[in-house]
Amino acid sequence: MFILHLALQGCLRAREVEYGVTADTGGHIRYLLDLVAATGGHPGITRTEIVTRAFRGGPLGEGYWRESEFIDDTTRIVRLRSASDAYLPKEALWTETDSFVDALVAHIAALDRRPDLIHAHYADAGAVAAAVKARLGIPYIFTAHSLGRVKQVAFGTDCAETAGLERRIAIEDHAIAHADAIIASSRDEAEVQYAGYPSYDPGRIRIIPPGSDLGLFAGNCTDALVDARIDRFLADPSKPVILALARPVSKKNLAALVHAYGRCPALQTAANLVIVAGTRDDPRSLEPELAGNMAELFALIDRYDLYGSVAIPKTHAPHEVPAIYAHARAKRGIFVNPALNEPFGLTLLEAAASGLPLVATDSGGPNDIIEGCNNGILVDPRDPHAIGQAMLKILSDDALWDTYSHAGATAAELYDWDGHVARYAELAAAVIAPPAPAIETPRLLLVSDIDNTLLGETEAAQAFNLWHGDQHDMLFGIATGRSLHSALAILAQNQVAPPAVMITSVGSEIYHRIHGGVYARDDAWTAIIDAGWDRAAIAALLAEQGELRPQSPLEQRSHKLSYFTGGEPDIAERIRDLLAGAGFAASVIHSHGRYLDILPLAASKGTAVDYVRRRAQMRRDQVIVAGDSGNDVEMLRACAHAIIVGNYSDGLAQRPDLAHSYVARRGYAFGIMEGVAHFRGQPAQRLSA
Repeated sequence: MFILHLALQGCLRAREVEYGVTADTGGHIRYLLDLVAATGGHPGITRTEIVTRAFRGGPLGEGYWRESEFIDDTTRIVRLRSASDAYLPKEALWTETDSFVDALVAHIAALDRRPDLIHAHYADAGAVAAAVKARLGIPYIFTAHSLGRVKQVAFGTDCAETAGLERRIAIEDHAIAHADAIIASSRDEAEVQYAGYPSYDPGRIRIIPPGSDLGLFAGNCTDALVDARIDRFLADPSKPVILALARPVSKKNLAALVHAYGRCPALQTAANLVIVAGTRDDPRSLEPELAGNMAELFALIDRYDLYGSVAIPKTHAPHEVPAIYAHARAKRGIFVNPALNEPFGLTLLEAAASGLPLVATDSGGPNDIIEGCNNGILVDPRDPHAIGQAMLKILSDDALWDTYSHAGATAAELYDWDGHVARYAELAAAVIAPPAPAIETPRLLLVSDIDNTLLGETEAAQAFNLWHGDQHDMLFGIATGRSLHSALAILAQNQVAPPAVMITSVGSEIYHRIHGGVYARDDAWTAIIDAGWDRAAIAALLAEQGELRPQSPLEQRSHKLSYFTGGEPDIAERIRDLLAGAGFAASVIHSHGRYLDILPLAASKGTAVDYVRRRAQMRRDQVIVAGDSGNDVEMLRACAHAIIVGNYSDGLAQRPDLAHSYVARRGYAFGIMEGVAHFRGQPAQRLSA
């Protein structure tokens, strides 16, 4: 494949990128250069080109006016000239779209071959890619990196931070609408941030977390010069360090960290605060946003009289970043990211690999990182008290610090570039390839739960992958309580090929695979279950039930409300009676003793499986389902050919209404294969359609 990357904003060059030199020269450039380097070794990607915008003059120098620059033998940066030759911030790039599209179309025409795929980074690149697709038919993948609607929600609509956001949001929606696939870095981005756009289509979004070369941060990277540059600010440099490393832009919310520290004398006694906020000479010479935020930080240090307790070094080089983390690690410190929203959180991964416990915003990628690594605490970034208490909790508990510090090593396993590139190349190939022919006349529909059924034992999952590839007459689907993106992510981690059908969120959503990992949402199913569903009224009623605690916002769906329960054994029956007494017809599902899901009455795994069966024009006796727990009961009860895997819970095998099920001797995916063999060996029983 020949992939052409589009990245219009910031100061992009092959080496020694000056991160932070402008507000738009940040993590997206780091990601792009690392991605290109990583894909260079993939056999399916034979050629790569990065196309950016040329500009000249001013303090940034003439280097960004050069027409091309080689990164290696197969990759180069190409700078195309648009109507203006000046450096433009992202807010002004829309004025160059038409002239840049013309330049890019001419550039492609002059190449010896067309790119197979365009990968657009940020909103304006997405608009260019959509225009080129309309002219030349070249498909494109879109990566937003950050979204205007998130900034609008964070700052409101009546401040300078949101100037021009309505235009940016419209441009983003246009890019979303026409993209063949969208790459998100986290569930929050895929399921919350994109969901506010009119053109949101979850089936075209794939979560592929960026990789990171975390080996640089795992060793002893201390540097005496870095230590001295920090320690000179501090009255007692021997204290633990609360470290933050971010550009001083408003969305990074560094002021909240200073408020949290300044309002908590116990924190000031326990630790020093170190903020590494880019490079500056005279702060007044910075761009207005950066200068304003630096001035606010200095003012807060003065207000809380934090002299001798706070260090804000003037400069650092990119190669010194591992030593900055090592400095905090050597002092048994912590890393804090209080951003209003963090689309991914590369610095969190670097800090985790360095052995630093984390305190991070609960908005964005940190949810996935801390869930995967279990190495820190999520906080509301708008609550300085909560930030302060989380920091103090870790710093005052040596055992907890040790646990979180050691757990950070997991980051290197979860966020490696090899895994990212494998999934990226798979998606790219699927986008440009014609859809694979569907099984014309499938003889069998197998639908399985994921957690503790299909997955849960590595050897069993690997065996299932091989076995599944040989079942040429079988349509395979999953039915899970997970969301679409959570399900796809866990399947990809276990190398399970994307199923043909995804029944997600306990049967309240259905998706059909188009190609690769791109799915189409079944809106007809949504319309069926929507009848009589009053989500807002049910949520208001259940908010009065003190023993129900809402699960994370990521677990709440348009047709699913999810809660944690206490130890009450009959909670499901009581909630059913409560809802019925209030006139609400809904399905109540209790599983694993602590999870409670409220769904439309017509929605369940069982009704969803039957809908898929009828859509595929298959008989009931051609369906086999497999599950392990209480949220599988309705599906297992409704299907004559039901498998209860050997590691079941919630007393499934003892339930009279599941007596028809085959209880496998083996657990997990081995039990699924055992059950399928059992039912395939039975004489066919013709059931009514």
